[in-house]
Amino acid sequence: MTNIGRYRILEVFLLAALLALPITASAGESAPSQQRPNILWITAEDLSPVLGCYGDTYAITPNLDRLAQQGVRYTHAFAMASVCTPARSCLITGVYSSSLGTQHLRGEQPLASGMRCFTEYLRDVGYYCTNNVKEDYNFPTPKTAWDESSAKAHWRGRKPGQPFYAVFNFMTTHQSRVRFAKEPYEALTSRLAEEERHDPAKTPLPPYYPDTPLVRHDVAQLYDLVTAMDKQAQDLLDQLDEDDVTDNTIVFFYSDHGTGLPRHKRWLYDSGTRVPMIVRFPKKYQHLAPGKPGAITDRLVSFVDFAPTVLSLVGLKIPDYMQGRAFLGEQTGQPRDHVFAIRDRVDEVYEMSRSVRDHRYQYIRNYVPHRPRMQHSDFSERTPTRKEFRRLAAEGNLTGTVKDFMSDRKAPEELYDTETDPFQIHNLAESADHREILESLRGELHGWMVRTRDTGLMPEIAMRMRSGGGSPYDMARQTEDFNATRALAAAELIGQGTATRNRLISALGDIDVSVRYWAATGLAALGKDARPAREPLIKALADAAPNVRFATAEALCHVDCEADAIPVLVAGLQDGDPVVRLYAAMTLVAVGDAARSALADMEKAIEREATGGTYPLYIRWALAYAVRKLQE
Repeated sequence: MTNIGRYRILEVFLLAALLALPITASAGESAPSQQRPNILWITAEDLSPVLGCYGDTYAITPNLDRLAQQGVRYTHAFAMASVCTPARSCLITGVYSSSLGTQHLRGEQPLASGMRCFTEYLRDVGYYCTNNVKEDYNFPTPKTAWDESSAKAHWRGRKPGQPFYAVFNFMTTHQSRVRFAKEPYEALTSRLAEEERHDPAKTPLPPYYPDTPLVRHDVAQLYDLVTAMDKQAQDLLDQLDEDDVTDNTIVFFYSDHGTGLPRHKRWLYDSGTRVPMIVRFPKKYQHLAPGKPGAITDRLVSFVDFAPTVLSLVGLKIPDYMQGRAFLGEQTGQPRDHVFAIRDRVDEVYEMSRSVRDHRYQYIRNYVPHRPRMQHSDFSERTPTRKEFRRLAAEGNLTGTVKDFMSDRKAPEELYDTETDPFQIHNLAESADHREILESLRGELHGWMVRTRDTGLMPEIAMRMRSGGGSPYDMARQTEDFNATRALAAAELIGQGTATRNRLISALGDIDVSVRYWAATGLAALGKDARPAREPLIKALADAAPNVRFATAEALCHVDCEADAIPVLVAGLQDGDPVVRLYAAMTLVAVGDAARSALADMEKAIEREATGGTYPLYIRWALAYAVRKLQE
């Protein structure tokens, strides 16, 4: 045999050997698409861990219970917001919505320069990405985010052999469904056998709910919807089997936040932010799992971790801008010690609260403690349970924990031991025995807010104006536009009584709009104790920033200066910016009877806002409530 012949035989042998070797991706490189797993996300709307596999004996969820036995169940998974849009903007980007400026419900903002939905990275390497159907990211969805996003989107639209990432969002358990009338409710639950329906008489009620037939009916109806959703989840799992892709597909089941009942959705307690999460790995990818099938993990997981985790699972480099850490795959990070959550404006209701939680304790800081614990919210007021709270409160028939929930003010700080007090009804913030824990968690929260450039520290109108049509994320990283440290220091003066009054008065004249806003808000929180600040407050009514003017007007209404304050709010109702008009309307709600002189102006504003979209709707909701209360 010639040397050339020997070389050719050697080449063939080496090529065959190379082809037989497993192909892996080096750091930052991508593995061949045929080696990557498919990923299915099954997302339930408005669902706390009310599943059998989480120990809920009232729940009937055999399919998800079985999925938990086949996969890994997470006991400490948390949404970073307890309402949909901020939670979803975080999920799809791997960045806290409070950093993006997308924390206010339907307050859409542009995505930051250089940021992408994580699905775009998947599509770059050949994934077929579908979303069925809800997006609701609080920023315009990039055209490159999905191959298809519609009510018909399905992995079945991909090319043969193409890996897929598919999301299915089940609205079955959404807040709006709990209050469905008989006919649509029966249609949603038509697959339930009689023995799968829940008896209201056996409904487990938390101690902060009144025990009435209406409340029991709502909770039982929610559990029926959970059982119906359980069947929908199994339908998707069956389709994986039908398509012979189960062995190549990692399945996630989770919800976007807690159940859509009072003190759950929109609140920062575990009932609003703790979610069920199950991840099932086929045998082929079992090495990526944190435990064997049926395992339970108490690893703290936040929604900000989901995007980097998916990229880690498929072997793609995690972008530096992502704020979460992978909890699965080759790039798994160290387990986190804390998870954080936010609460901001929802529809026509303004709140600003932040929380931090470790495995045991949760600390909550309320920056508008002078607002009721359950503010009036038009969309949510239609729920029978909420109506029942209102009825019983009006009749004076609430006691104990239930009555506390209906109080007109919130504690500035809350601390709960979730092990001994899972319903979080015993606030330990004033406990001397827990002082060290409170101060530690307070410090963690402060550090996180500054580190992540929490744009909630800037009033919404100012945030939008200073962003100038660009991204609040980019704006917040320019120190001259936003100083998170100084804004937070001003916000922390709130809720400390008259001890900080002089500092709040001084801060009214600060150069920073955020500092001035929190100063005015802090004086409003003082109520009648802000009386010594009347003169500087009247001067602040001329502030260039609408949010500062409106917070100042609220403070003045509490010290019998409504004649000076109300015209400022009425003028705000006629502003060309609908967000300005919304904040003027919300403030008129907050001042209550002091707004009586503006009754005719509010009625005219309702007529002007008859059309125009989301903000006019919120304005109408706010003003209609204010008018109704004044006419009672």
